[in-house]
Amino acid sequence: MKPIDFRSDTVTKPTPGMRRAIADAEVGDDVYGEDPTVLRLEARVAERLGLEAALFVPSGTQANQVAIGVHCRQGDEVLTEEGSHILHYEGGAIPALWGVQPQPLSGERGLLTPESVAAAVREDNFHYPRTRLLSLENTHNRGCGAVWPVERFRAVVEVARKAGLAVHLDGARLFNAEVAAGVPASTWAKLTDTTSVCFSKGLGAPVGSVLAGRAEHIREARRLRKRLGGAMRQAGILAAAALYALEHHVERLAEDHANARRLAAGLAEVPGVKVEAARVETNMVFAEFPLPPLEAVALLRKHGVLASPAGGPRSLRLVTHLDLSAADIDEAVSRIRRALA
Repeated sequence: MKPIDFRSDTVTKPTPGMRRAIADAEVGDDVYGEDPTVLRLEARVAERLGLEAALFVPSGTQANQVAIGVHCRQGDEVLTEEGSHILHYEGGAIPALWGVQPQPLSGERGLLTPESVAAAVREDNFHYPRTRLLSLENTHNRGCGAVWPVERFRAVVEVARKAGLAVHLDGARLFNAEVAAGVPASTWAKLTDTTSVCFSKGLGAPVGSVLAGRAEHIREARRLRKRLGGAMRQAGILAAAALYALEHHVERLAEDHANARRLAAGLAEVPGVKVEAARVETNMVFAEFPLPPLEAVALLRKHGVLASPAGGPRSLRLVTHLDLSAADIDEAVSRIRRALA
């Protein structure tokens, strides 16, 4: 029985076209700034996000951490939503790498309000850390793939600007937001100092992210990338896959979103499963199962469905991606129904 894998959109395999792009990639030494494919990717991403410059890095975690290192110094503080990726899934890197203190803020499905950000900014007092950076996430992973409404995003950024904060956007799935909202990714990115995008999630590349921002920030980011071991040599082989994804896999994200809605509707009909289909905006479905998450994961695996615990007492996360078809969705729902019968 072929497994149907909903664990993440990172589990995809390169398509035949992407493999050809990798094989045919023109390369050079990127540490010397001489890899033409990397340079082309960085220029394309910067242009698409409406920012001045960009830097190719191995992972989304490194992109976010380099951005924090650019904006903050030891003893500073970064404001972020309490369920954000930089808090939960980056190995404690904020204090470990930079000596920076995160302040988690309560949000609704990962989205903050102007009022909550304004209240969190500390006054200038030597007893306190300096509030230096606001980090936002779009789409928001633990928020069920929620998309930031543009005007709400703008209002939160304006509060940060008035307080003298820099703004970073963790846009690992920013192109999912672009497709779901029907507005360019630059709509959000241009409001920030730095924005990261990931190519190894919904876009289906095997590895790689890009950090974009003002030219002076990217110059410093290049230094920090080197410090973290992220400078690569003939990296055009990897950048070629990201370029291919940017050119061929953005618009098709709508298929993943439709499949997520299809999955949510199917699961809502399975006895014992609770899912709020109306909350599915992009490619993530969070569902409550009638048994603890690890038990549910093990049971579904026996029936050929792979999923991940979502952090709640009975919650699982299921993510759609380019390796799953509508037929796979229907088959997965049938298997889950049998598993729970």
